[in-house]
Amino acid sequence: MSLQKDIMEQLKAAMKAKDTVALESLRAVKSAILLAQTETGAKEEISEDQELKILQKLVKQRKDSAVLFTEQGREDLAAPELAQAKVIAQFLPEQMSEEAIKDIISSIIAQVGAAGMKDMGKVMGLASQQLAGKADGKTISNIVKQLLS
Repeated sequence: MSLQKDIMEQLKAAMKAKDTVALESLRAVKSAILLAQTETGAKEEISEDQELKILQKLVKQRKDSAVLFTEQGREDLAAPELAQAKVIAQFLPEQMSEEAIKDIISSIIAQVGAAGMKDMGKVMGLASQQLAGKADGKTISNIVKQLLS
């Protein structure tokens, strides 16, 4: 619940500062968390892992949108998306470097005894669990492919 409190405090600060980018971003986070809580019908607490997944999803959506806007030559639309991604990303834990991710994935490959691309599913499952919130899935996937091929 501390994440929701942090978001509410940041939301209040953004309102006082009249920071529209932060306001839009924080309202999106608050909305996504409330939707996740009420999905089952009862107002339940959601776990920290679920909160991290929601935040990662929101950051990824904004980055993907920014890439699409940039490809279409709409920098005016890409800039706010990247700014919102930056605001949301401040609530995520520190992202790991590629070298640290490679080290962890190498140890997982050795642990599982993966021999090639046919074992990618086993490696991805364990890697996604261990690196949840610390690295995005695309980076993990690219490194696993690189190490298994």
